[in-house]
Amino acid sequence: MWKQMMPGLRMTLLLTVLTGLIYPGVVTAICQMVFPSQANGSLVYRGGKVAGSSLIGQSFTRPEYFRPRPSAAGSDGYDASASGGSNLGPTSQKLIDRVKASAEKARVEEKITADLPADMLTASASGLDPHVSPASAQLQAPRVAVARGASTAAILSLVEQFTEGRDLGFLGEPRVNVLMLNLELDRKFPLTK
Repeated sequence: MWKQMMPGLRMTLLLTVLTGLIYPGVVTAICQMVFPSQANGSLVYRGGKVAGSSLIGQSFTRPEYFRPRPSAAGSDGYDASASGGSNLGPTSQKLIDRVKASAEKARVEEKITADLPADMLTASASGLDPHVSPASAQLQAPRVAVARGASTAAILSLVEQFTEGRDLGFLGEPRVNVLMLNLELDRKFPLTK
């Protein structure tokens, strides 16, 4: 019996070491050498402390900050351990109600009556998208300017500076990373207390 089991046990041990230890170790070492920032979560530091990740959205609710798109990740949103969309379909009354509530909130906070960009009203597939569209950021600029005591033109210039183009020139849409923009706001237009 052992004679028949030993080849299977040896192969299990060999493949466990090869695919469970050696391969992940080599890939991790290569990633640490070639892409150290991405391999460590694309963390962004402010004052020596982690302010967040440039790849994961987080909630900003104060008027002096740009707000990200709504999140369906977790019960309160922006929960990285519960990443995922709401899976509500276009005919779902719950989704319709949530979009209407987001629209009303945005219209009141931003003091606008114009059409709102879709990313101000709907969550991304992961619920943790760190970007907003340039149109969304531009609509928020007057509120941020008033709260920061800056000119709207200066805030719009900052939005333009932080607008990322399409990947490879044709993939995706232009976008603005909310965390990076808000950190730059704190640097250029610090809040007086």
